[in-house]
Amino acid sequence: MAAKATVKDVQRLFLQAVLSRGVLSGKMAQTLWAKSKDAVMGASRRVACATFLDICAAADNTLDILHSGTREEWDAFVIKVNQALDPLDLEFRPLQEETSGREMYAIVNRKGDEIAQMATDYTPGEIAFFKAMVEQIMLAPRDSFSISSLAALREVSALKPKSNMSKTQAEIVLASFVAKGWLLKSKRGRYSLSIRALLELQPYLKSTYPDEIIECVICFEMMTKGVGCPTANCQVRMHYHCFAKYAARNRKCPTCDSDWPGADPHEMKPVGEAAVRDGDDGKRHVRKSVENSDDDEEEDEDLDDEPSQPRTQQSRKTKSKPAADESIEGNEEEDEGEESNTPVKTRRSSRRS
Repeated sequence: MAAKATVKDVQRLFLQAVLSRGVLSGKMAQTLWAKSKDAVMGASRRVACATFLDICAAADNTLDILHSGTREEWDAFVIKVNQALDPLDLEFRPLQEETSGREMYAIVNRKGDEIAQMATDYTPGEIAFFKAMVEQIMLAPRDSFSISSLAALREVSALKPKSNMSKTQAEIVLASFVAKGWLLKSKRGRYSLSIRALLELQPYLKSTYPDEIIECVICFEMMTKGVGCPTANCQVRMHYHCFAKYAARNRKCPTCDSDWPGADPHEMKPVGEAAVRDGDDGKRHVRKSVENSDDDEEEDEDLDDEPSQPRTQQSRKTKSKPAADESIEGNEEEDEGEESNTPVKTRRSSRRS
């Protein structure tokens, strides 16, 4: 007698497929959902359920097929999945990719205040190296949220306790961080946080670097790439795709009401790699511990193995953010009806320029 298919069977098979992939696009997630339903319904007739590997293979071969389910059905399914994950403090969470606006999904640990997700792939020394990389990226001046390859390799010698990792080994580990989707490496050779890091490590980032986090005033998500209002002291920041939608209908800042030069992101204040200036990587930045200081200033450590321009020690609160040119990756199609001409209420970030 055939077993009766249930919604929980679909959820179980779907979650197995998602866990085998890590971060995946919204299109892939919905395809896996459709294939999971097909497999479970077929299993109730055949009394033999397909494995999640079969589902993944089928999804890879049918990504160009339109999914028959509606967005409302998908959203309802995600809610049910998260209800099942809730007792485990896990969440199947969406986030838009910062440059293109493409919707991505991953299963994340809501209470992950440490980088435990990497423990199965890396040694304690390699995880310490990654955490040092994350710190330099988060503390990078002018909201550049990136560091050079040379600055990344120098972090090996700054690890505490001292690591016996060689520069050659560090290069291999860095390549692994990129290959496994934890970091991005630009054409200029600079490292920044990937969509996987922003999704899976968001609790850690927010608890460890609360004063460095900035949010997009349109989608209210954390951002490390985008644009800001060019008016001095204005805290408005937007992702590239959020800016494109907003600027198509509004040419004034939603907070300070100043006129913007236009819809070209290159005319705005950059957030991300485009904000980098010569000499920014000449010093490594170290947060003062809470025990040693009541303020949130950072200490700059001079590094002898790379020349840099003289720069006075400064607080995160007083740094400036000059505009710079950088090609913008990806174009988001404009969604009708998403933005209005009414100024947007903004959240003020604790990160200061």
